[in-house]
Amino acid sequence: MCLGIPAQVIESGEHFARCRSRNGELRVDLSLVGAQPPGTWLLTFLDAAREIIPAERAAAIDAALDALAAAQSGATDFSAFFADLDREPQLPDFLRTQQS
Repeated sequence: MCLGIPAQVIESGEHFARCRSRNGELRVDLSLVGAQPPGTWLLTFLDAAREIIPAERAAAIDAALDALAAAQSGATDFSAFFADLDREPQLPDFLRTQQS
């Protein structure tokens, strides 16, 4: 299984960036996303950036990875990891019936 890990750019060159992630600092290949300014969040797979992501998505992915680690440790309550689960599900606009 391959997991995407969010990483934040610390400094960037033309082809590689030094980034900070949940696993510490790493050198990330920028071939698919181009040079990025410091502070940019990247979704990385095998030390290569695949996508530029907003900070909110990076935080949500990190929370999901924390939940996965908790599950592997035997936890059964995941409410602390998924704040949006404490609400009623909502249908997307295009599936809602239109009322005249």
